[in-house]
Amino acid sequence: MRTQYKYTGSAAPLKTWCPYLFNPMGHVLATYRDPKSMPDIFTGPVFNPLDGFPEGRKRRQFILTEEEMMAAGLKSHERDYCAHILVAFRKCQREHVVPAFYCSDLRHMYLNCHEEDRLLRMKEYERERRLLQKRASVSE
Repeated sequence: MRTQYKYTGSAAPLKTWCPYLFNPMGHVLATYRDPKSMPDIFTGPVFNPLDGFPEGRKRRQFILTEEEMMAAGLKSHERDYCAHILVAFRKCQREHVVPAFYCSDLRHMYLNCHEEDRLLRMKEYERERRLLQKRASVSE
């Protein structure tokens, strides 16, 4: 049964119907509100990634080469920093009759790797956003 909302001049009914539009952490809405202090997700970082790291940062390395990933039959969206675990996981699935039992540790490692990768990308995005906000507040 649909709830009928009476227009009261506020956005309260819309917030209950579509809460992601009013999410303060959303990139699209935040970019619309203040485009100068939000990073562009389609281009690279504006600031030097080594700023604030006197000893430098550990560079992420692909364990498999592009040729090895293509030979393993990975699709383009699967060729990332976790590809070596995915190749081992698929090999385990082919070798065992009950892959859910024998390959659960590899599946867990693969999902964990993706979560760590997502966290690193999120931290880089937040760092860029904070630096852009600092630059915007100094210039004003």
